[in-house]
Amino acid sequence: MPDGEMKNLNGKIALVTGGSRGVGKGVALELFNAGATVYVTGRSLDDQYVAGLGTIIRCDHRDDKQVQAVFRRIAEQHARLDILVNDAWGGYENMVEGAEFTWTRPFWLQPLWRWDAMFQAGVRAAYVASQLAAEMMVKGSSGLIVNISFWAAQTFVGNVAYGVAKAATDKMTADMSTELKEHGIAVISLYPGLVRTEKVMDSAAWLDLGNSESPQFVVRAVAALAMDPRIMERTGSVAVAAQLARDYGFDDIDGKRPRPLTLNDV
Repeated sequence: MPDGEMKNLNGKIALVTGGSRGVGKGVALELFNAGATVYVTGRSLDDQYVAGLGTIIRCDHRDDKQVQAVFRRIAEQHARLDILVNDAWGGYENMVEGAEFTWTRPFWLQPLWRWDAMFQAGVRAAYVASQLAAEMMVKGSSGLIVNISFWAAQTFVGNVAYGVAKAATDKMTADMSTELKEHGIAVISLYPGLVRTEKVMDSAAWLDLGNSESPQFVVRAVAALAMDPRIMERTGSVAVAAQLARDYGFDDIDGKRPRPLTLNDV
């Protein structure tokens, strides 16, 4: 997808949750560059990093009242929402506790706060945001909801809580799509590959980044989905960002096209 075609998002209203850093930050920036009017939420947004991005709203997605206020603001200013990207997530913080890397502990030794964080700030946050977005999208009989997920939904990656939370995300995508299909609203679970987020780059010396992706690559997948006139054929499915690059013909910001990961790779 040539960069010029990305401007086809002119006039679209988009909300990206969890845009403080990483994939969410890249998605918000690229949607803005593609011409969309972007709202971005996060618990710890820095006004400087998103200078000129769009509308920045500090929001803790564990607090329903804060989330409702975000959607009221969008409704008051635009009366519609075209794209929702659910990237808000919890449980990645404090992977090292007391000098021990606890992320890969067996489930009976895992701290319970990690389960709660993934479901409250992740799965439940996506459910609430999707519920509020759907109310707006149904009125216009169109829209796209993208839930950022991962292969942990289909195979063991890291720990039990992570897999269960990602599987719940994919099941939520499938079931929401069943109820929204008649309204012309598509719901997709999107799997990034190894994304060069800030945390990943902090560990770059120990990682093979040869097949990695930029955060902006993920939103090129979102943009391609948003511009697909046959998007409803994909609703309820899992999409791999690198495979979408092949399907739609777009590259990463460095001109490369990462190889789609498979279950064997993971």
